[in-house]
Amino acid sequence: MALELWRPRGLARSPLRGIAREMEEAFDRFFRDWPRLWGEGREMGLAMDVIDRRDEVLVRVDVPGVSEKDLEVTVDNGVLTIRGQRREEVEDKAEDYYAAERWSGAFSRSLTLPAAVDADRIKATLRHGVLEIRLPKAKEAVGRRIEVKAA
Repeated sequence: MALELWRPRGLARSPLRGIAREMEEAFDRFFRDWPRLWGEGREMGLAMDVIDRRDEVLVRVDVPGVSEKDLEVTVDNGVLTIRGQRREEVEDKAEDYYAAERWSGAFSRSLTLPAAVDADRIKATLRHGVLEIRLPKAKEAVGRRIEVKAA
């Protein structure tokens, strides 16, 4: 009696096996990226730097082409939320053609702050397309250095 390697039936030997595998991979990629397609997860690609300093948390967000009236910054229960809207109109005229393009889109990004902050002293500034938010830490969150003694 000879032993034979078991092979599943159906698509395993079918010429459609490669196509079926490609379709499965395509569906996997699509559903893996599903939250990003709807603005969740990476949240529309807002580039953000968070710097946790001794006495403050500094947040820098790239928002090119957005004016201060189109931005909203809130802090609630230790969560910083930045919302805004981008609008742009491009118009190009010449003697023999006219082109115009308009687009807009809303964005939002939230992050949990690493320490308790003093909400009354928060400052936000917008300069050259970079939103800078300074969140001073509350006195109890600043911490203190503790001396270690040999026993």
